[in-house]
Amino acid sequence: MDFLRHFVLVCVISVAFAHEAFDSHLLPRPLILEFPDKVENQLKELDGEIRLRCDSWRFNVEANNLNPWKTIPKDCSDYVKEYLNGRAYQLEMELASTEAEIFAQSVKLVGDGKDVWVFDIDETLLSNLPYYGDHGYGSQVFNADEFDNWVLRATAPAIQPSLKLYIELMDLGFKVVLLTGRSERQREATIQNLINAGFYDWDRLILRRDEDQGKSAVHYKSEKRSEMEIEGLRIIGNSGDQWSDLLGTSVSVRSFKLPNPMYYIS
Repeated sequence: MDFLRHFVLVCVISVAFAHEAFDSHLLPRPLILEFPDKVENQLKELDGEIRLRCDSWRFNVEANNLNPWKTIPKDCSDYVKEYLNGRAYQLEMELASTEAEIFAQSVKLVGDGKDVWVFDIDETLLSNLPYYGDHGYGSQVFNADEFDNWVLRATAPAIQPSLKLYIELMDLGFKVVLLTGRSERQREATIQNLINAGFYDWDRLILRRDEDQGKSAVHYKSEKRSEMEIEGLRIIGNSGDQWSDLLGTSVSVRSFKLPNPMYYIS
């Protein structure tokens, strides 16, 4: 077989250089480029290096070592897309929710209706992946007006592991509070979206009022949790995709950070 390949190649070269034998305009010669093995290996090594760097970047995002940041690294756009649409993201969401469920089952509730589990909404209960898929998976600078229009459509799908946890918490007897950075004017659309996605019977839905605008997420959510404690509520668990959902004051007994490499909120 190798002899045959070499024979054909010699014949083609001979014809190509026989200018007197035919008009080259009638039989254009194809341009064939082949990378040497060394170049191909270098390209593979470069691709592997980019993946390693993006792995490292995502790990440090989840560890809260890189705050603040506005967009994902340019070279990691395809990496983040592959991760979010692949099995790894699903498995990590499932594991976080399973561990939260195990913890919740271990808690002995007082039974007075004051044991609370707090949930963030975006990328915690509802997935905005359809929106971010159209905006570079976090590679584009966030546009508040465009995102608000998406929220008002009320079509974000449920994050299934979170929905499973949510239902389990309700069955166990926890009071569920939804604490989100969405604004009060988005209440109706948010309620409709939550119901359409399968969430129901939450105790309260807390959104940013006019006086909350301009506050950092840590400040705003800490204040709201403090108000709950003043009421006598016990914050047992808290699930969120941002560290700002979980840190600050009046924190829960256990907090569960869900993965999100698309954006950072302080």
